[in-house]
Amino acid sequence: MKLLITRPLPEAVMQAARSRFDVTARESTLPLSAAELRASLSGFDLILPTLGDRYQADVFADVPAPRARLLANFGVGYNHIDVAAARAAGLAVSNTPGAVTDATADIALTLILMTARRAGEGERLLRAGRWEGWHPTQMLGMHVSGKRLGIIGMGRIGKAIARRCQAGFGMEVVFFNRSPVADPGVPARQVPMAEAMAADIVVVAVPGGPATHHLINAAAISHMQPHALFVNISRGDVVDEAALIEALTAGRIAGAGLDVYEFEPQVPAALTAMENVTLLPHLGTAALEVRQNMGMMAVDNLIAFAEGRPLPNAV
Repeated sequence: MKLLITRPLPEAVMQAARSRFDVTARESTLPLSAAELRASLSGFDLILPTLGDRYQADVFADVPAPRARLLANFGVGYNHIDVAAARAAGLAVSNTPGAVTDATADIALTLILMTARRAGEGERLLRAGRWEGWHPTQMLGMHVSGKRLGIIGMGRIGKAIARRCQAGFGMEVVFFNRSPVADPGVPARQVPMAEAMAADIVVVAVPGGPATHHLINAAAISHMQPHALFVNISRGDVVDEAALIEALTAGRIAGAGLDVYEFEPQVPAALTAMENVTLLPHLGTAALEVRQNMGMMAVDNLIAFAEGRPLPNAV
């Protein structure tokens, strides 16, 4: 079967794919263009896409009889794929849950600590040669131990963040989730969204997609406290970026740590100009063993499909 891999992947993953399929691998690190999206549906049996490869309804509408039968997404998030349109066109969709959980939770902790302790600002100060030496009131930030953490979305990643914050820093955990969570894994309270947003530190860990688009809007942000920090490791368009910028500019919240952006890779100049905002270039799963595990999980879905077995990770 002919397989298109849309972006360079770790070599171990490429070898595993080539051992089972007739692989065409793009060398570009950029998402598929509009023309490439449509050509892929006609020219390949299987496709391994990833973030930014926008298989939306208009793409499927332009290819009424696609050759492709599976989109084995590299990543747990699949809001770049219109799953309903894919199914209507005869394509199955899979993803790679589980493999990304701990790495993404680690990045949430990185952003919490960097923002609370002003680490990015401090490094910029030092690298610019402007550090004049230690003194008792230099760059005072938030002490995170014992603070209240509000998690928006208590799935695998939300629970992993809660474990780290509760066990490592003695934080009180409250969380908002659209459905009841019987076992959050740590002492934690499920609360209305407004109460979760009123915590000292708020972390967003919901999946992307139409149901969560701009879930964090001006109304949600209005429940945050002036000393509070906001962290997003989910998907950029979960947050109304303009509303977040307005709250930061007005001083209604103390700072933010972001790994994802609404119009990625574009990052607003207003954010890059702020010293109280930590900005990372979507590093959530950026560890070799994690990306290898993600790729192997995608290949497992491809092999299962080729052998007529149920997909291990069907969406």
